[in-house]
Amino acid sequence: MDTVVNIHEAKTHLSRLLERVEAGESITIARAGTPIADLVPHSRQPLRLGSLRGRLAYDDASFDAPDPEITALFEGS
Repeated sequence: MDTVVNIHEAKTHLSRLLERVEAGESITIARAGTPIADLVPHSRQPLRLGSLRGRLAYDDASFDAPDPEITALFEGS
């Protein structure tokens, strides 16, 4: 079962709580007994470059052309 701490305790002992989380423990922070946040160990996801290759398309001719709607907003027309 997760450890539950109140907000005051979490603010006072954040460094200690983070050490426990780093060791694999999950900690729930509660306000007046109601859980509001969880401190959980970070799980790094591998960076996959090019994972959207072939799934996105854009028009080379107008890729960096100004958007007429945005231009109108700036010009007040």
